[in-house]
Amino acid sequence: MINGSKIILRDKRLADALDDYTWQTDPELSHLDAAPLPTITFQEYLPDYKSQLRYLTSTRRQFAIDTLDGKHIGNCVYYGVNKTKGEAELGIMIGNRDCWDKGYGADAVTTLVSHIFRKTNLKRIYLKTLDSNSRAQKCFQKCGFTSYGHLVRDGFSFVLMEILRKQWEKQQTKT
Repeated sequence: MINGSKIILRDKRLADALDDYTWQTDPELSHLDAAPLPTITFQEYLPDYKSQLRYLTSTRRQFAIDTLDGKHIGNCVYYGVNKTKGEAELGIMIGNRDCWDKGYGADAVTTLVSHIFRKTNLKRIYLKTLDSNSRAQKCFQKCGFTSYGHLVRDGFSFVLMEILRKQWEKQQTKT
């Protein structure tokens, strides 16, 4: 477990499956994630979910986001780990709408970024977020990410953002 000030990042577990399925099949959340809306039933979803939990890889690390009192409110991940380039992509979803705009997402991002830079040799963490998702962009900026470009893919327009280890280290000396 990795403790933030408002959240705890923990390993994913089978008990998270129903929350994850509910969030992934929510049209608004699916759109914010720029992902296709799944059309499978929960029973069809479950075997692949179990497989993902069982077979971990060195290029992807996913976490559940819990409140300090243990309520599962979302997920975050870093993936596409490229040790040669020293970089990985970050993703986050606060699926529980009751927890939106309360600082949980920013705490989860800050906690995950700190974990990555403390426990790995990665030099850069990057992400993409929808141009239209100003709430996410503000969150990422608050966490130290800066915009470095735009991307259009599969009909979606994204803002590209990054944080470099050097930037993160400077932030740590200020706090």
